[in-house]
Amino acid sequence: MRAHMALKYSGQKIILREVELDNLPAEALAVSEHATVPSLVISEDKFLDESWDIAKWAIQQHDPDNWAGKNNEYLQEAEMLVETNDYSFQEDLGHYQHAEDHPQHPVEYYRQRCEEFLEELNGMLEQQNFLLADTVTIADIAVFPFIREFVRVDQHWFEESPYQALQRWFFYLLDTQWYAEASRKYDIWESASDDVYL
Repeated sequence: MRAHMALKYSGQKIILREVELDNLPAEALAVSEHATVPSLVISEDKFLDESWDIAKWAIQQHDPDNWAGKNNEYLQEAEMLVETNDYSFQEDLGHYQHAEDHPQHPVEYYRQRCEEFLEELNGMLEQQNFLLADTVTIADIAVFPFIREFVRVDQHWFEESPYQALQRWFFYLLDTQWYAEASRKYDIWESASDDVYL
């Protein structure tokens, strides 16, 4: 999601090949040794197979609204948020999403673990409109898809929660063209398929 949002924002013309994770075609396996998605082939000898790396690459190509900040200051600050988001929060989120597979604790326990990060984000958003500034930066795009996954578990709980600044931020981004285009569904790619551009 964040890779798609950043690629759309930066205006990169990318040939998109939608694949199934449990049935990756040989072409996808040949690109990434980790067999992960998303993967971005830049040239014959260069590819990226992490969504955060793809997002950073995209805004380095074209950054019309200065998502990276002056001298990449927002990009550097975003790195710290992404580290928390992609490791401890994502682990807690996985437990919250699939609490039935982790019966050691009730779902409320896993949600409370997630709330540590929500509280941090909400505090930042009480200071300005977006995570690092009063305008959207790469940090917002990096974190938003994971908050979307959190909200989808129990949107009613989220809307009734005390995180009002986070709610405002979330629903604003949910209504953007970047999200609408990044969440568009595509047909599964086959070798004989015509090229589809992102």
